[in-house]
Amino acid sequence: MDPEVARTNLLEKRADAMRRLRGLDASFADIVEAARDSNLDDEHDPEGTTVAVSRAQVSSLASETRQQLDAIDAALERVADGSYGVCSRCGQRIADARLDALPVTTTCVDCARSAGRASS
Repeated sequence: MDPEVARTNLLEKRADAMRRLRGLDASFADIVEAARDSNLDDEHDPEGTTVAVSRAQVSSLASETRQQLDAIDAALERVADGSYGVCSRCGQRIADARLDALPVTTTCVDCARSAGRASS
């Protein structure tokens, strides 16, 4: 894959993830603020989902997005140093189709399959 195309794609994914993270952070702040000013009985919420569950869900999504950002940043570093698209296990080129589908991947299909079998 052309490094400039990869860089552009990764930067777009990074911008999307940053927007998502800002939204999640705002949602978390809204949940905390709403709970602070209310008399909610978190254990007996008649509407079903408790405030604690809502906070945990948003927190989990934000954590996952931060991990995605870390993976994108690592991929951008690989683009910069010329190792993007090279399998970290076998050293072969990673197919463009795989990079299109999983732009932050570090392994080729064969190595990913063998790693999956090894962990089974």
